[in-house]
Amino acid sequence: MKIDTSLIMPQLPEALSQAGLQFTVATEEDFDDIMAMSQDIYGGLDYLPTRYTSWMHETNRTVILARKQGKVIALESVCVIDNGETMLVEGLRVAPQERGKGVAGVLLRFCSELVKSKYPEVKVTRLTRDDPLGPKDFQKYRLITKQGILLVRFRAEDLKLRLPELDLGRDGESSTSSPPPVLLDHPAIKRLYLTTDLMQGVLPNTTIIQDWQPFKPVPSNIAILLKKDIDWMVDDLSSPMVASLCTFPFRVPIGDDWYYLNIDMFGKDLDLVRQQFLCHLQRHTATLKGHVMCQMFLDPPLWKPMAEFCLNTLRVELVKEYTEQCVVESDVV
Repeated sequence: MKIDTSLIMPQLPEALSQAGLQFTVATEEDFDDIMAMSQDIYGGLDYLPTRYTSWMHETNRTVILARKQGKVIALESVCVIDNGETMLVEGLRVAPQERGKGVAGVLLRFCSELVKSKYPEVKVTRLTRDDPLGPKDFQKYRLITKQGILLVRFRAEDLKLRLPELDLGRDGESSTSSPPPVLLDHPAIKRLYLTTDLMQGVLPNTTIIQDWQPFKPVPSNIAILLKKDIDWMVDDLSSPMVASLCTFPFRVPIGDDWYYLNIDMFGKDLDLVRQQFLCHLQRHTATLKGHVMCQMFLDPPLWKPMAEFCLNTLRVELVKEYTEQCVVESDVV
């Protein structure tokens, strides 16, 4: 696939033009330079090494690099979703030596102008953040929804020994009286999320958040999600109270034999959340060998009891205390 790397430079204020930055569309050949700039980003949980190549081939995505004297110093990705109405900002990173100099703001402005010129129907910019939001942030953004972030780590071999002690059956059924979770196939996903209103009371502010990406439940977005390696679960097909999406494990650069598992959990019933969490762990650690960083996003009031369950029952390590994932948006002007 040939990628057009020529850009029409949006008109930037003089102060930004004097920053000496050049902007180019990223290509597969830029991978090594980007990885060199990205060392230690996201605490070693950087997803970009495993997704960069696929990003290059997503027709609704633009990945922009900022260069200074020819050297890559920053990256930003913009994906157009929600039937072309939303600009989803992802993957922002700035080289350590250039941080605190306003590079991120310049790059974001450039990307916004570029996307507006290519997709004039875009109405809002949306992004997810895990840093505390202050008054200045709320002057710029509207809060769409938020989830608690529960991050734990364990050795896959150790967890496989503990899960049978919890009386998990072959189909993920635990000792609770609830039936086992239902693993959804594609027709069931489309029916539940597109042709019924059953998920409206489950999804936070009618938003599907999958691995930091917030989507409206519309056909074009479901088509994007169904191309990914994700397990979709609900507790009940006819009247769901809890739903979850779990990525297949992928390697992260924290060290050798380290994997990342992302679980997005929707709903407020603690027992059902715990049941689906265990089922995902059972499905995805069975063949793994090595260390796993598992990050679950869930309704904030459920964070504490689930953290206690992870510590006391699963006996896994809690990596950090409570933080929040916030989905925010602003109007494109």
